[in-house]
Amino acid sequence: MAKIIGVKFRNSAKVYYFAPANNKDKYEEKSGVIVETSKGMEYGTVVFGVKEVDDSEIVHPLKPIVRKASEKDEKNIAENEKKVPKAMEIASAKVIEHKLNMKIVGCEYSFDGKKLVFYFTADGRIDFRELVKDLATQFHVRIELRQIGIRDEAKLLGGIAPCGRACCCSSCMPEFGKVSIKMAKNQGLHLNPSKISGLCGRLMCCLEYENDYYAEVYKKMPKVGGTVKTPEGEGTVVSNDMLKLISKVKIVKGDSETYKDFPVDRLTFKRGKIEAEEKDEEKENLTEILD
Repeated sequence: MAKIIGVKFRNSAKVYYFAPANNKDKYEEKSGVIVETSKGMEYGTVVFGVKEVDDSEIVHPLKPIVRKASEKDEKNIAENEKKVPKAMEIASAKVIEHKLNMKIVGCEYSFDGKKLVFYFTADGRIDFRELVKDLATQFHVRIELRQIGIRDEAKLLGGIAPCGRACCCSSCMPEFGKVSIKMAKNQGLHLNPSKISGLCGRLMCCLEYENDYYAEVYKKMPKVGGTVKTPEGEGTVVSNDMLKLISKVKIVKGDSETYKDFPVDRLTFKRGKIEAEEKDEEKENLTEILD
């Protein structure tokens, strides 16, 4: 068993494991700590205090926490945050001045204040070497520009998703998952881009959450528009309730039409041909995976 402490960094929901500096210190939730990362010394926030986990759950060797954040550290972080709006304003003006087809969407100072990282979006590759030199002269620190994708932009900026809650990517998702049109299809959702897309314009990340369940249930349900046999005769499937395992069927008898709900286990239908057709259709049109 290994003792670990969970730490999160700004603009990230992912929790990283570190070893306690010693057995005497207590690390309270939401308190600040200084840790060593691949980027150098960084300020992080404690998610949970010391606890023991199995060695198989971590990657050795664990780096120890350097120390608890002091009042001076907290003050430096606050001062760096105050500089961000002005830095964004200057960088955006410089982009226009250099006539570059890019958009600055965020920036952050390193813990020691010696490096300033700008995040930008662009349609293609950008030659920003002159811009970097100009910014370095302006801020007198090391400048780094990082191009990010549209999903990363939504994660960085945050916002309220169509469901009314904060975007998953900026609030609770450690990493982006792979989302496909097939997932929306499994859930019986209308394939309307405005209904299944997030603020970034890509498929909503939450489509992945319950996909395993819907993918399994989808195999058991008749296809909407398909023909099924019911206890009251043959009919056409109008809609499926994936949670209740109920299908709404239209039954035509003479000049009359009736719509009735039937549990899927009371219906008789074939899926072999339908599945083959869906696989062909998926190969042609529905295999786009959004990274």
